[in-house]
Amino acid sequence: MITRHTQRTVTWIDCVSPTPAEVRQLMYEFGIDPALAEELLLPSFKPRVERRSDLLFVILHFPVLRTAHQHPEQEIDFLIGKDFLITVRYEQIDPLHAFAKAFAVEEVLGTNAATAHGGHLFVAMVRNVYQALGDECDTIRRRLRDIEEHIFSGEERTMVAHLSQTGRIIHDFRQSLVSHDEMLASLEPAGIRLFGQEFSYHMRILIGSYQRIERTLENLYGSLAELRETNNSLLSTKQNETMKNLTIMAFVTFPLTLISSIFGMNTKYLPIVGMPGDFWIIIGAMAVIACSLFLFFRHKHWI
Repeated sequence: MITRHTQRTVTWIDCVSPTPAEVRQLMYEFGIDPALAEELLLPSFKPRVERRSDLLFVILHFPVLRTAHQHPEQEIDFLIGKDFLITVRYEQIDPLHAFAKAFAVEEVLGTNAATAHGGHLFVAMVRNVYQALGDECDTIRRRLRDIEEHIFSGEERTMVAHLSQTGRIIHDFRQSLVSHDEMLASLEPAGIRLFGQEFSYHMRILIGSYQRIERTLENLYGSLAELRETNNSLLSTKQNETMKNLTIMAFVTFPLTLISSIFGMNTKYLPIVGMPGDFWIIIGAMAVIACSLFLFFRHKHWI
């Protein structure tokens, strides 16, 4: 499906899972190299920046929040010309849908519409996507705060899975964006040769937007690591406390079991056994020993 948006001299063509016929139409209309056009039919696994005559070809992958039926990243192919921008994607991407609504507003280009070109539109669009990713990072930050509250509410065991899931999301974000630094750095000189030196200023702004996302993800990763360490420490403390209590119980019951075993021996003579009140004497002795051990443990601050 192809959707066209036009603002004065700049045209944005948005393609969602284009058919071969639609790609051929774009190839003839905008003079796209046939080999390049063929690559638009299927997703690519690697990011890429390439200049073909008066056209820049850029492939970028952007992270998304993981859901049950969604891949952790989405691809957008950009064909950037002097008076047009072609975007090719293979699934719905919400930031682009929102950008399309704002495209009619002249300020979205961040420059004078009379001097605007496809490079300006590309910068504005990718900055919009980065802003949406910043909102997703805020969602992850709120999720970490909720996990922190649950951890200190005594739910350490159930938070192990939540921490792992959040860690996977942050990992997917970082992996999807790891190539952007290199791609944007490669795009800047190619864009300057095509659009002029002033394009460097806009690319610097775009690179700054990316770096803010990168720093935010680093901070989120650090917060996750601290929460995981805290959760593991609390879990270990609880487990150690449980093991200590079980050990104390075993140590208290061991002499009592030993005494009952001794007086249960089938021998001709056993002290106390056979005397009046022998049962209560033995039970009383066992109770005294148990209380003495308990008081000893309390004195040592073991319980």
